[in-house]
Amino acid sequence: MAMARRSASHLLSSFRPFSLLLQPPLSDAPSPAASARRVLSSASALRARDEKDAARWRESMDRMRNIGISAHIDSGKTTLTERVLYYTGRIHEIHEVRGRDGVGAKMDSMDLEREKGITIQSAATYCTWKGYQVNIIDTPGHVDFTIEVERALRVLDGAILVLCSVGGVQSQSITVDRQMRRYEIPRVAFINKLDRMGADPWKVLNQARSKLRHHNAAVQVPIGLEEEFEGLVDLVEMKAYKFEGSSGQSVSAYDIPSNMEELVAEKRRELIEVVSEVDDQLAESFLNDEPITANQLKEAIRRATVSRKFIPVYMGSAFKNKGVQPLLDGVLDYLPCPLEVDNYALDQNKSEEKVLLTGTPAEPLVALAFKLEEGRFGQLTYLRIYDGMIRKGDFIYNVNTGKKIKVPRLVRMHSNEMEDIQEAHAGQIVAVFGVDCASGDTFTDGTVKYTMTSMNVPEPVMSLAVSPISKDSGGQFSKALNRFQKEDPTFRVGLDPESGQTIISGMGELHLDIYVERIKREYKVDAKVGKPRVNFRETITQRAEFDYLHKKQSGGQGQYGRVCGYIEPLPSGSDGKFEFDNMIIGQAIPSNFIPAIEKGFREACNSGSLIGHPVENIRIVLTDGASHQVDSSELAFKLAAIYAFRQCYTAAKPVILEPVMKVELKFPTEFQGTVTGDMNK
Repeated sequence: MAMARRSASHLLSSFRPFSLLLQPPLSDAPSPAASARRVLSSASALRARDEKDAARWRESMDRMRNIGISAHIDSGKTTLTERVLYYTGRIHEIHEVRGRDGVGAKMDSMDLEREKGITIQSAATYCTWKGYQVNIIDTPGHVDFTIEVERALRVLDGAILVLCSVGGVQSQSITVDRQMRRYEIPRVAFINKLDRMGADPWKVLNQARSKLRHHNAAVQVPIGLEEEFEGLVDLVEMKAYKFEGSSGQSVSAYDIPSNMEELVAEKRRELIEVVSEVDDQLAESFLNDEPITANQLKEAIRRATVSRKFIPVYMGSAFKNKGVQPLLDGVLDYLPCPLEVDNYALDQNKSEEKVLLTGTPAEPLVALAFKLEEGRFGQLTYLRIYDGMIRKGDFIYNVNTGKKIKVPRLVRMHSNEMEDIQEAHAGQIVAVFGVDCASGDTFTDGTVKYTMTSMNVPEPVMSLAVSPISKDSGGQFSKALNRFQKEDPTFRVGLDPESGQTIISGMGELHLDIYVERIKREYKVDAKVGKPRVNFRETITQRAEFDYLHKKQSGGQGQYGRVCGYIEPLPSGSDGKFEFDNMIIGQAIPSNFIPAIEKGFREACNSGSLIGHPVENIRIVLTDGASHQVDSSELAFKLAAIYAFRQCYTAAKPVILEPVMKVELKFPTEFQGTVTGDMNK
């Protein structure tokens, strides 16, 4: 509320119509009384107009929700989004993920997503429900695409955590919940797939309490389960709902079935108790045994959810079109509007001092580029606007690079479709074209120098060696890798200096497979994929002597150089991996040739004769040699050193050194014994 008052005061101070300030001069001097009256009436008109503007903005911000839908693989996120779009009128027929009609779900716009039946890229859309504007981002479930979830949650105000009523809380549910905690996101939970065999919502509810440490309670009770799942009982309004029509579009309210009254009363009492633990106002009524109305309970749940002390649990089956409309009502009732979330920026002019953003359109522009996509018309940059307004044709400043950029085109996204708009204000998620920037850059109107805190980017865990099959397609191949690297911060490309292979690194096998497939489809380049060459090393285990004469006569100046000495392994714990000592007494070899001999030995150590990998932990001692006044040269002694090394290497009993890797394991404590046992095996 304090934030709302502050926002309103900012708005009041900012909306000053110039028409009222620029009054034309009057020919006759007015009387002092008339002047005073005019000033008072102008001031009151100005104040009334300011208050009206502030109230209008306040109302439009209150009627906005930015939400994300996240869950474990195959919990029904995309199916749920499809139903939401259908019931809100954004699409006019429902298509299934991997449907038989070959169309596929609206939010899975890539061909690869439709073929594999998985979400690869998070997709943004917007819809209207009961006069509220809801911006939705549907995110992938696979841990390989975790950056898509990470950057979506970074810019959202609330989220729906979808749980499968059969699978319960699974590994990725834990990861997604951890990400929601990291960005302090209020959320509601939705237990999906109640129509499936083995559905048990109460088991899932308890798992969320024990595994995710959720302070939660059900706000609905299902009427029947599995094949008998018919509808839901709302514990706040105390009504039963059934979903009728070919696509569950008509919601009918009934009285609670008599055989469920006892269960419903028990679950409602549990809901009130759990919310009372974190909300003082409701606790007072509950302890005084006062009857609690639906409105009182609704307000208490909202306060507790927005302050992240409670998670209301909804139920249903998105696939069978049951329970989606009440969930949408829950998003409006319990998740925060942009003004109720504290967003902080770092002021670069004041050594990164934290600044609370008001979230109102009257302030200077502050927007964060959270996602990039290479579209048909160039780079598409997704922006979340935190403060101020952005208009088509405006000049905006990239705080990270210091560049001034014009906004050529402003759009709202509906999956892969675009709707051109002229302006957007704080709280909205939009996209701009033709703006060159990186993921995580902050844009302002130039009056302030704020940056938003960056998002967490996990380190890659797996690598593959790739190369184009045709040498002619090298340009397209590198263009594809550069584009994917820019779009996805978890996708890295590097060149192995030893093997000369192009190495791509990512979050898992599926992640890299998808990119190799995209190179083939989008850039028409067939790539050959293999495992990166393991960087083995070689070393020697005993001392071996060398005495080599390099002599070559070819008319004119020849080549002559003789080197004698021995090689031996370095003692364990030595700092260096290669040592060269010159122990020659006298001038058997002129001192100006010694660097060439050392260079020859170093070069020879780059490739051992066992498997062709570098030789480490070796000491080479030069004890004697011979030179020729005319034929000796740096080249002759360098070649003598290389051949001398090869001659004595096998006698030193070389061995292969395998790389040692550091592996970190994370697992829930209840599996500690099993995992430790497997590791010991």
